[in-house]
Amino acid sequence: MKAEETNLNDCWILEPDVFEDDRGYFYEGFNRKKFKDATGFDFDVKQINQSRSSKGVLRGLHFQTGEKAQAKLVSCIEGEVLDVAVDLRKDSATFSMYAIVRLSAHNKKHFYMPKGMAHGFLVLTDHAKLMYQVDELYSKEHDSGIIFNDPDLNISWGVAEEDIILSEKDQKLQLLKEANLDF
Repeated sequence: MKAEETNLNDCWILEPDVFEDDRGYFYEGFNRKKFKDATGFDFDVKQINQSRSSKGVLRGLHFQTGEKAQAKLVSCIEGEVLDVAVDLRKDSATFSMYAIVRLSAHNKKHFYMPKGMAHGFLVLTDHAKLMYQVDELYSKEHDSGIIFNDPDLNISWGVAEEDIILSEKDQKLQLLKEANLDF
């Protein structure tokens, strides 16, 4: 596995060793020991989520607060997405900065973000399916988010806003300066 730290402290892009031949391919989707050796983090998976979305759908920027904050390991198993993490850790040198990674079924990359990050993605292909492993169970009471087009973040999504499809919930997310950043 190759591991490369992003511009955000403690955020990593991981590329698994893929064994491919005329029959297909095989790779380890997650190996706790190899992950820790590569990143220095011990990632204890508690829940695995999947989502499938259509082209133009933007989900996020989501996070959980308090003791239910989640580290995430995200991969795209169908299609392609623009995956984004925003550092919300007030004491971090990269606070309010973001990292963007193209994840696809083709490149098989994984994007790791520690607790204290907001996460979102934009679907670039007709459909995309994401799988993300988290180290804490979902809690509705700790669920939060920041609006995708927050001017203080100035995220470059690469498409016109009118071409983005948002859920009703994601349309009503708050600005960074209004968010409870208790991690």
